[in-house]
Amino acid sequence: MSKTYGKTRWKRFALVMVPSVAATAMVGVSIANSALAASFSISGQQFKVSTDQLHGTNFAQFGSVDIEANGKPHPVAVSAFDHADITNLCQSVVTDLSAFGLGKITLQLHAGTEAGKPVQADNLLIDLEQLKADATFTNINIGQDASTLSGSATQGWAPHPGVTKAGGGAGLPSGPTGFAQAAQKADLSSVQQTARATSAGTFKLNGLNLALKSGDGAGNECF
Repeated sequence: MSKTYGKTRWKRFALVMVPSVAATAMVGVSIANSALAASFSISGQQFKVSTDQLHGTNFAQFGSVDIEANGKPHPVAVSAFDHADITNLCQSVVTDLSAFGLGKITLQLHAGTEAGKPVQADNLLIDLEQLKADATFTNINIGQDASTLSGSATQGWAPHPGVTKAGGGAGLPSGPTGFAQAAQKADLSSVQQTARATSAGTFKLNGLNLALKSGDGAGNECF
């Protein structure tokens, strides 16, 4: 097992995501009723998430495909955590309601802003398309066979011969040589990410504050 310590800026090579609420139309919160997240059809909308700090345990990542209800596919990088603590979480999603004469409306959500009360998530699966952050990984393996991933968040979603399902779609039958990476711990700071879906066994949003704002862009979206 390779061991990597220190601080790494992860660009295209290894995308990681913070937990968030999944957006369907203007507002939606996707929380699984069991330890394993269920596969579901995504809305097709992207949403943005930012956070000051994320600490996750038993991190894993692999490629997959999310599917809209109309069958349209979207390639994603799935990040899985057995547990994650998130400080100062912001999530935003923009919906165009011009047909009702309202223009664009942004739903903005904040949680985990109070010291000592972070957002907490268990058995987290996140389907993302872009991430910008500073990241430190403890005991990381890069290039691991996706079918050999461990951890409660990936169990049931990574059966041999490869990952077949993840939070938001039908998944990618990657076969026994499917590329994946895994780490004992993942610590990220100054996170900005764009995602398609997320699901979790439990999602505790301490200090939840949700508001609708007219318009989009700076001041309304998280970044």
